[in-house]
Formats: sequence, C-alpha cells, structure tokens
Amino acid sequence: WLKCFGAPRVRNPQSVDSMAGDGDVKPKAPSKPRIDAIDGCRFALVLPIVVAHFARFSTSNERLLKILTQENVLVGGFFVISGYVAAYTSTKLGERAADEKKLARPELFFWQKVMGYYPLHFVSTLAFTPMFVWVERQFKTPWTTTAFRAFLSFSMLQAWFPKEAEIWNQPTWFLSALTFSNLTMPAILPRVAELSKVGLRKLFYALTAVSVLQKMSYSEAARFHQHNISTKRKQYPLIWNLTRFHPFWALIEMTMGIAACREVMLDMEEDKKKSRVNPIVWFAAAYGTLLLRLSDKLDFNDGLVRSTLFVPLYTKFLTSVHRDCISENPSAITKFF
Repeated sequence: WLKCFGAPRVRNPQSVDSMAGDGDVKPKAPSKPRIDAIDGCRFALVLPIVVAHFARFSTSNERLLKILTQENVLVGGFFVISGYVAAYTSTKLGERAADEKKLARPELFFWQKVMGYYPLHFVSTLAFTPMFVWVERQFKTPWTTTAFRAFLSFSMLQAWFPKEAEIWNQPTWFLSALTFSNLTMPAILPRVAELSKVGLRKLFYALTAVSVLQKMSYSEAARFHQHNISTKRKQYPLIWNLTRFHPFWALIEMTMGIAACREVMLDMEEDKKKSRVNPIVWFAAAYGTLLLRLSDKLDFNDGLVRSTLFVPLYTKFLTSVHRDCISENPSAITKFF
C-alpha cells in the first residue's frame, strides 16, 4: 500500500543508492524461494489417514487392517511439517537468527496461527453439537460431564485429557495439540534459529532420543501393542492416548521439524553443489516402515515405529525435497508434490 500510494515512484533505484554514502547502503537479505512441494507432501499423509478412519468399517481382513489403520504413525509427519513451515516462514535464510518482525508480538503470532483453523473448527463443532449431546443422552451421561466435554472441544483443550479427547469429533485432538505447540513457537523459534548446523543435528538427535525413551516407557508399562488388532482382551488405552496425542510430544516433533528446516536454510553454496540422494529413496524408506505391522516376530507398536523410524526418515524426506525443490533440476517426486 505504501509503495502504491504513500511514496514517490522511483524509476531507477540504483540512482538513489548512488546518492547515498557507502555506509548507508544495507546489503539485501536473500529472498526465500517458495517451497510448494513441502505443502504438497501433506497429501501423502492425509490420504492414508482418511482411509484409516474408514477402513475399520470396510473390511474384516486382519492383514488389510494392519496395513490401512496406521494413522497414529502417520500423524507424526504432520507435526514435523508444521514445525518445518514455521521455521521457514519465521527465521532468516542463511543467517542464525529469527525474523524479528514475525515474532515481535508473540500474542499476534499465536493468534494468526490459531485463527487459520479455529473458525472452521468452531462452526463444525457448533453444527454437530446437537448430535454429540444426543449421543451423550443415550448413554445417560450426566449433564455436568457433557458440559465439560463441550468446553474442552470448543476451547481445544481436549488433548490434555486422555479420557475425553476423542468423545466429541475425534480427529480434533490434533488441533488441540497443535494449538499448544503454536503457543510456544515465539519462544522456541529464536532459540533454535541461533544454533549452528552441528547444534541443530545434536538437537534433533536429542529430541529423537527423548521421544523414543517415552515410547519405550509406554511399551514396557502398558504392553498395549497396536498391531494386535484382533485381540479379544478389553483394552483401556489411557496410557496410549497420553503417548500418541499429548501436546508435549507434539511439541517435540514440531521442534524436530524446526531443527531440520534450519539445517537446510543454513546451507552454503558448497553444500548446494553436493550430490544428494533422490527424495523418493527417503519416501520409500519412511512409508516402508508401515509394513512392520505384518511381521509376527518384530512386535513394534505404533509409538515405537513412529519415533524410531517413521518420523526420522520422513524428516529426511522433507529436507531432501526442500533441497531438491530449489535445485536446477528437481526430481520427478518433487515435481509431483
């Protein structure tokens, strides 16, 4: 607006620079190329997750169910992408610094992020509230409990309560966990942006280790193996709920995405000239881990697969796509996404 109406038009900007002293000329910051492929990568996560939510009602074939119902593994990729995009848009390219303008007002940064999805969440929840309440009444749920669940759903706090998070509009626990993570971004982004490439790798490895440790703790304590779908024993997956959608673990995966993106953003010219593995290799490796459910010998639950294999490999896929997207000759999979 200022360029159009608030300032005189200059036909030759160089002439203006030549009138200023050398000390007055500021070096132009490198511009960020648009990385459309990163957003496109969400499709490869959305499709199997949507299929998973309907597969249980579509077939009784146990092997098919084992392959098709892995939404709790794939959702880790969404948190990584969320952190990746936040880092790319809110930190400086080629510099170990955050974008001060983007993070100058933390409350505005948080509000803009949340308002990208809350209006639709509010409208859809409001539209289906009569149905949710009707179901509650069929089970003779006390009105106080129904009101509490409504409050959690509208306020997006449900992910903090493992017993209540999926009673109303099951998939929205993701938005609840994402909202908490977005709240912390103004504090986390500047700290991670200050790290060198070596520091970023150490941070990524440390966060992976913490995530794996928690999944191992869950596996030892609960013995609730997700791949054993045909079990007849009644399950109470409260510990599993704390493992798969607690906001703190979502924050861990988002920060892993931030660290991965920052490492690419600090690439020097010599780094860009190095030969790279085709992104399709990392894509195949990440999604190939989903086949572990078919094994009767390797008793990996979804939490272990997600933390030890899928998230690290999927993150390598994202960084590979990122570098490939800004290269002179992107690969076929990058062009597809």
